Amino acid sequence: MPSGFFALLDDISALVKASAASLDDVPTQVAKTTGKVSGIVIDDTAVTPKYVVGLDPSRELSIIYRIAKKSLVNKLLILSPAALFLGYFAPWAITPILMVGGAYLCFEGYEKVHSLFSRPHEEVKSEVVKVITPEELEQQRVTGAVRTDIILSAEIVAIAYSQVADQDIINQILVLLAVGVFITVAVYGFVGLVVKADDLGVHLTQAKYSPATQTFGRGLVKFMPRFLTLLGYVGTAAMLWVGAEIIAHGIPYTNHLLHELEHALANMPAVAWLTKALICAVAGLIIGFVVEKVVILAKKVVGKR
Repeated sequence: MPSGFFALLDDISALVKASAASLDDVPTQVAKTTGKVSGIVIDDTAVTPKYVVGLDPSRELSIIYRIAKKSLVNKLLILSPAALFLGYFAPWAITPILMVGGAYLCFEGYEKVHSLFSRPHEEVKSEVVKVITPEELEQQRVTGAVRTDIILSAEIVAIAYSQVADQDIINQILVLLAVGVFITVAVYGFVGLVVKADDLGVHLTQAKYSPATQTFGRGLVKFMPRFLTLLGYVGTAAMLWVGAEIIAHGIPYTNHLLHELEHALANMPAVAWLTKALICAVAGLIIGFVVEKVVILAKKVVGKR
């Protein structure tokens, strides 16, 4: 009996050591995954500020907090469990779902590019214009931001899962949770700093600060609108690039072409990244155009019925 008891203690000790070794690997996996999703993180960071432009400045941080909270809930309570479930029972379904999300990103990116170059209507139709309250506008912005974020978050979670798919379930859960929390805090923390930078600039222009500080504050106030505009363009380009890349990785032929391109320009990583991003952005425009025509056709068919 005593020998059996000590044998059980040895088994428990071995299990604890194995678990500790697995936990030690979590930070490495999180760092590796964060590097692989950098393009999506850039997209998420660049897209979000536009959802608070034109709203009450006193509500900016509150809106970002609402978006961040929903993003974190989606990552931790919906997307991560879904990735674990699909990875175990239907791993084949993950890629098609992500490709649909990629097509949606291309569609949104194309719509934004199209709106930049389309001419405004010369005649305004005499229709009743719906007037909405600031609260309703805020809710619309939050809903739109969360809708885009959930697609980007799904890609982040899917990549995170792919890095630990061959590991034990505890390690998978810990990595997915850590990646979800870290990226959400990093993205929306930076977005909060960006949208409040102009307020900081106004504060620094007060007379109690030195002339150099006041000059810096005025420069910051002038710079931020241009920076937000540039960030909006970057976000649109990133939507097209990331959406097309998601679709390309889901098709063996195009995935092979991207890997061949990276291999051919391996000695020039910056050029390789820029070339791939440009190709994917152009492809994203084409995909978005096709998706828009399909959506228009579907609306006409549904309308007739």
